[in-house]
This record gives sequence, structure tokens and C-alpha cells, in this order.
Amino acid sequence: MQLDLSIQGSSPTSTAVQMAIAEVLEAPWENWFERWLHRLQGNLPPASTYELSLCAVDDLQIQTLNDRFRQQDRPTDVLAFAALEANIPHPEEMPLDLGEIIISVETAERQAAQRQHPLVAECGWLAAHGLLHLLGWDHPCEDRLMEMLHQQDILLRDIGLQPPTPLI
Repeated sequence: MQLDLSIQGSSPTSTAVQMAIAEVLEAPWENWFERWLHRLQGNLPPASTYELSLCAVDDLQIQTLNDRFRQQDRPTDVLAFAALEANIPHPEEMPLDLGEIIISVETAERQAAQRQHPLVAECGWLAAHGLLHLLGWDHPCEDRLMEMLHQQDILLRDIGLQPPTPLI
């Protein structure tokens, strides 16, 4: 399995947020996503290469996207924009774009502080959540949410990160 991962950070005005984004972008994302995709291979249509984008932004940027695409005018921790379309055939020899995961590093910092774990662990948790959404997972009810959270725990342990404690 081959992965073409695009990783980018935004340029917020706050130096503290810029530093946090730089810290997040140093994580071994390509390795993590490759391991996760390997584990989730049964949920993937066959392809020669999988393409995926990961963006680290500030609260203002994610709030703008959240308002535009979800009609919720507030920051959120992660957004996932899937590129996969159900029931559309895809030639296996062509790269398959899975979509884009956008993480608000500002929100992730607050959540990491509340859960008392590193920022990179929180961003890993959010990236795993976003990836599952890209692959069609959703949580419209409590049971589905618990299944998704359990899968996120598995993905985090697979890369050597401890799953976060739930926020109270």
C-alpha cells in the first residue's frame, strides 16, 4: 500500500499558535497514516496509491469552514472532507483521493490541557477520528459513537500513543 500524504499548516497571526502548529507538523504523520490505512484496509476500495491531506489551522480558520460547510458558526476540533463517492467505480491502478482532514491546533491545545496529555497525542486522536470519517464511519447515535471511539483507541495504540481520557 502506498500513501501520498500532503501536510500543511496555516499562518495564524499568533506566534504561540504558529509554534504549536510547527510542533504538530513534526509528528511522523506519514508513518501513522500508513499504519492506520493498513489496519483499515478492509474499509478501503483497492487502489495503487491513496492520497490524503492533513491541514493544521487555528480556531478562526476552522470556524470559517465549520460555518460555511456545516452552518455552525463556532470553532471545532476537527473537520473531515471526504473525496470518496459511494458506488462510483475506481480503477485500481489509479491513485484514490480519500479527502482532507483539518485540525484546529488551538482547540486541540485546550483539549490536550484538559486531558493532561501532549498536544501531538490529541492531534493524533483527532486525525484518527477524521480518517474514520473519510472512510465512511459516522456517529449519529451513541452506539455508533462508542464503536468509532473504540476504533480510534485501537488506531492510537497501533502507533504507540495512549488514547485520551474522556472530557468530563
